[in-house]
Amino acid sequence: MGQIDQTTGLPEGWIVKFSQSRSLPYYFNVNSSQSQWEPPRDSNQDILKRYMAKNYSTTGPLLSSGGAQHGKIRCAHLLVKHRESRRPSSWKQAEITRTKDEAKEILSEFERRIRAGELSLADLAASESDCSSARKRGDLGLFGRGEMQAEFEDAAFALQPGEMSHIVETGSGVHLIERLE
Repeated sequence: MGQIDQTTGLPEGWIVKFSQSRSLPYYFNVNSSQSQWEPPRDSNQDILKRYMAKNYSTTGPLLSSGGAQHGKIRCAHLLVKHRESRRPSSWKQAEITRTKDEAKEILSEFERRIRAGELSLADLAASESDCSSARKRGDLGLFGRGEMQAEFEDAAFALQPGEMSHIVETGSGVHLIERLE
């Protein structure tokens, strides 16, 4: 294993770049020109998590996009992946090994804290979500029917603006979903 950058937590040769088209950061190897959404395997997850939260997470309340388009809704979510997830890796962990039950326990505690008013879903998503939308505090933007996994979509469209789901299971992992618009 090569040197780890003590600022970013990334292995030597890797940097963080920002995709203008997706409005999300990604990882780029300056030696091989390889780019990817998940961090390189040998990253220091603790340093990287702090670096990404400090430099690539938005702060403040999730603001309205100016009104939902016809047939579209806007949601934020907090995703906890597990080893059976269709891609068991994330921006904060190259290889996710927790069980589905462990992921549900983690998410249940997050749900308890949100419902108790300790933190908002957006605040937790920024540092704890396994989805790259963590950089946007979990905000997925506007989407319509047929754009998300069926289980996610069904739960999201059943919510009223301001409501949060209980745990929703999809092929990606387990989610809490908050309807914003």
